[in-house]
Amino acid sequence: MKETVFTGIRFVYFDLDDTLLDHKSAQMKALDATLAEFDIFEHISSEEFKKAYHNRNKELWHLYNHGKIDKDELRYRRFADTLDELGLDNGLFDKVESRYMHHYEHSWDWVPGADAVYDRIRENYASGIVTNGFANIQYKKIDKFDLVKNGEKTVISEEVGYLKPHPKIFEHAIELAGVQPNQVLYVGDSFNSDIEGGKRAGLQTAWYNPGNTNQKPDEADLVFDDFSVLANQLFP
Repeated sequence: MKETVFTGIRFVYFDLDDTLLDHKSAQMKALDATLAEFDIFEHISSEEFKKAYHNRNKELWHLYNHGKIDKDELRYRRFADTLDELGLDNGLFDKVESRYMHHYEHSWDWVPGADAVYDRIRENYASGIVTNGFANIQYKKIDKFDLVKNGEKTVISEEVGYLKPHPKIFEHAIELAGVQPNQVLYVGDSFNSDIEGGKRAGLQTAWYNPGNTNQKPDEADLVFDDFSVLANQLFP
């Protein structure tokens, strides 16, 4: 039997977006489909639209994370501000938002290789989800892909009142798991939210890093770009 980098794991938590499910790909597909539906975008390229959206969305999430705007303001402003930046009539923001969400929800899919490994892990370990995001959207994803079954735990930032990497969300997750912090493995793609946040809470961490981002990789117990690597560590 091979030696594993993990010790005494009794519970495995997963991040959701861009760890189990491919949020970035779904977002790109939804933006392209939305762009194609509205005449006002006739002279706007896909690259222009995505750049403007990402600029506004990133800025608004920063404000939301720091308690400076609420959920409703974030959701209406991300497209109202995008249309403003592109010099377009922002009166259509609600229709653009609605069609984007429709396409986004129909574009969800697994990160390659995550489904088989996730199923294997949940068969052998107590497990659950810890995710930032809006509860109604995250529950739709969880339900669509049957990510949580009887006894598995779900922790969503909006319901807890804290976003990763705040220690409170990890403390809540540990309490639900009913084990010691160092007996929990947390698997996620964000270095700051998942790895730094998890390590500060005393968890063992596995960083899904398909882009080979060079951010202090030694802080994670495991860095992997293919889910088979994670499986080999948990099932040596």
